[in-house]
Amino acid sequence: MNVDVVVYDGFDELDGIGPYEVFDHAFAVDAADAGRVRYVTLDERETVTASHGTRVGVDGALPDPTAANAPDLLVVPGGGWRARNEEASAWAEAQRGDLPDALARYHDADVTIASVCTGSMLLAEAGVTDGRRAVTHASALDELRESGARVVDARVVDDGDLITAGGITSGIDLALYLLEREFGEPTAARVATVLEYERRGDVAGPA
Repeated sequence: MNVDVVVYDGFDELDGIGPYEVFDHAFAVDAADAGRVRYVTLDERETVTASHGTRVGVDGALPDPTAANAPDLLVVPGGGWRARNEEASAWAEAQRGDLPDALARYHDADVTIASVCTGSMLLAEAGVTDGRRAVTHASALDELRESGARVVDARVVDDGDLITAGGITSGIDLALYLLEREFGEPTAARVATVLEYERRGDVAGPA
């Protein structure tokens, strides 16, 4: 399972880095032949600056969803939605429209998409969550509901090819859940042990 985490200026560090580390641990050991994980951006660049000032190196540009190197799973972090930062945030990306457009293309190509925190709002802007079961950060639940999503009270919501998570640290639970879904409980349990992370089982599975 090849995973791309799409990052942008103003994304929340833990939203993207938490899932990245979960997948990297899994792929580096007993699922080493099962995939890879990368940080990607819409356009070629070397770094992005996250919401708390961390500079994150970028592995490449997000490919076309039909390209040979397109990911099997695209992870979308949130960040800065409520602050309405017009320069660097999920809100800024929603207003520009390029990232939501890319997410819509991936959805149309039947690529599985996962979001963390207000990354769900970028999916809402793309129309991906319309009529779908989803969750986001507690501060944006009303907006997600108003956008047309069916908000579910859970930390992680699995709606098939759309998996969403609540705020920030829930991205770790999302990634561990996806490891369990794709590779089995032993892989997820091993990674959780390495991370010394106690999983929260508040997952709404497929309807």
